[in-house]
Amino acid sequence: MCIGVPMRVTESGPGRARCEGLGQIREVDTLLVGDVSPGTWLLVFLDSAREVLSETEAQRIGKAVQAVGQVMEGALTVGDTTAIDGLFADLVDREPPKPPSLLALEQSTPNKRD
Repeated sequence: MCIGVPMRVTESGPGRARCEGLGQIREVDTLLVGDVSPGTWLLVFLDSAREVLSETEAQRIGKAVQAVGQVMEGALTVGDTTAIDGLFADLVDREPPKPPSLLALEQSTPNKRD
């Protein structure tokens, strides 16, 4: 499974950065996001930065990755909502927003009622 991991830049150079996050240190390709400064948060897939993140976004994603890891290790079960909800606090008690493509489709489709 390929999961994006939030990582903080500790050193950088042209097209690359040394990053740390979730207990790992990696040499990361930054060609897709451009040159970055130490302290910048990145979303990293397979040692390649795909997106620059805010610290808040990095924390949310880190908690979600942590939850997935705990479920895969058997430390949490999917039915253990109390523990999982704490790791997805930004999603609890709210309806996720629909993507623009789905909203456009809904607006273009006539409302059918029986």
